[in-house]
Amino acid sequence: MKLYRPVGPKELRLIEQSGMKAFPPRLPDQPFFYPVLTFEYAEQIARDWNSSRADTDYAGYVTEFAIDDDYAARFAVQLAGSTAHRELWVPAEDLDEFNRHILGAICVVATYRNRARE
Repeated sequence: MKLYRPVGPKELRLIEQSGMKAFPPRLPDQPFFYPVLTFEYAEQIARDWNSSRADTDYAGYVTEFAIDDDYAARFAVQLAGSTAHRELWVPAEDLDEFNRHILGAICVVATYRNRARE
């Protein structure tokens, strides 16, 4: 299954430190890891939300990765608003195992910078 994850620069640096093989652990106030099912949804978050915030240095990135289909089927697809906003809810405590099921590398497929806000 192909999935996407919108990230800011801090999370991207941690992904890079893993050799583009794993997502970093969730923070204590983040009980779930939310990869999304479409590029368009990830793009909307990275472009419209991440790149509009000072705490992300006005930058947002879309990462793309593949995960083993059988493993991905353990997680129900959740709707976050509309049918266009589909995501998997992976409990934070399952993220290490989730990372072990990533096939290949995590790739950055889009970058958004809000230069007017810098």
